[in-house]
Amino acid sequence: MIKINSKKLVEILGSTSQVVDVDIENVVTDSRIAKRGDLFVAIKGDKFDAHDFVKDVIANGVELVVVEKMIPSVPATRQIVVANSVDAYGKIGAYNRSQFKGTVVGLTGSAGKTTTKEEIKYILSRFAPTYATKGNHNNHIGVPISLCEIEMNADYAVIEMGMSSKGEISKLVSYTKPDIAVITNVYPMHIEFFDSFEGIAEAKAEIFEGLKEGGTAIINEDTNFADILKKKADEHHAKIVSYGKKNILSKTDDNKIEAEIGGKKVSFELSGQGEHHIYNALCALTVADELGLDVVKAAESLIDFGALDGRGRQWQLKFAKGVYTLIDDSYSGQPESMKLGIETLNKMKVSGRKIAVLGKMAELGDYSKPKHIEIGQTLAKTDVDVVVGVCPEMKDMLAQLPSGIEQHYFENKEGLDEFLLNKLLQNNDTILIKGARYSSKLYQVAESLIKSGS
Repeated sequence: MIKINSKKLVEILGSTSQVVDVDIENVVTDSRIAKRGDLFVAIKGDKFDAHDFVKDVIANGVELVVVEKMIPSVPATRQIVVANSVDAYGKIGAYNRSQFKGTVVGLTGSAGKTTTKEEIKYILSRFAPTYATKGNHNNHIGVPISLCEIEMNADYAVIEMGMSSKGEISKLVSYTKPDIAVITNVYPMHIEFFDSFEGIAEAKAEIFEGLKEGGTAIINEDTNFADILKKKADEHHAKIVSYGKKNILSKTDDNKIEAEIGGKKVSFELSGQGEHHIYNALCALTVADELGLDVVKAAESLIDFGALDGRGRQWQLKFAKGVYTLIDDSYSGQPESMKLGIETLNKMKVSGRKIAVLGKMAELGDYSKPKHIEIGQTLAKTDVDVVVGVCPEMKDMLAQLPSGIEQHYFENKEGLDEFLLNKLLQNNDTILIKGARYSSKLYQVAESLIKSGS
């Protein structure tokens, strides 16, 4: 981030605190890494209160902190007192973003947004220095982190924004102020926090609120409620550009695609299987075209972009009985993403068995039972040979499977990796692992298999 003087920080945050005159070069929320030159923002979480560590960071050389309450054992001139530390962090990020001279692309969506963000970064980097949100830092803490860490010498910055309730995107985009706002898709993720599916679309559309005058809205026209997204973008006077199946001129079974982007014909080949990879590519190419870049050149580079860890990456692994292929898609387990993963496995041409290890889907509220049943019905129409359900919710899924599909059930992920390696897996099997990350914790099973077989 750019260097900010303490007096300027007080002004940015609207505080009345009288503080020492120091320059800040970095913002941190982790007391363990805070050092001289850093601004420590004390945030109260569900399991901890960083205010408890303010005295320690000052002792370690930090000269200035942001707090919601004055810490008696710390000099008052070292403390900027604010009403809300998280909001303060966002304001600092917003200020740093305002100093960035390049183009900002803001992105949200229900599924696959991190992969799409990385694909956009990958393409834009072919033409100029590009910064992007690290990992999935896309929430009320992650977006301020991303904005504070923008590389000022970059030409482009791609900022990912996530949400689980109404109003979250609105606040995040008020900090981000994108030149281009992208919505990749709308699925019933976090639906237990909404009155309706339509409400999710409206919450996603909040990203258009922060568009600069004359900014561009890029929308997947094939997604649920695309009409609502376009209406909301129009209300904010955005230039609307859509992408989807209409762009595809032809495609082959081996992932070679011809498409039309912005009136230009392009050809590309993808390393990953599945329709979602095509949509990701079309989105990234549309962004590149809107930025005036050579989309033909951009398309040619897509073959070298691979799936990310936990998001569909394929591993060729060894074990006692031979070799097998692991599709590690364990990061997300929402319904549409689950269906895409299953359909990808179904379409794969393999020499061994196809195995699906699926964990529960979270944050579905009253939709949980029917959505788990729906996944079972999807599986019943495939050529998957073996299905392992993990967590009680998956019993409804397993109940939909025909007798021809071998079934196994685990209450949780404990002992699952040993079962797979020592009892279930055979030479040349292909296994998909997918489920809600923090509820099913199947990512830990995937990590164990990769560690054992790499």
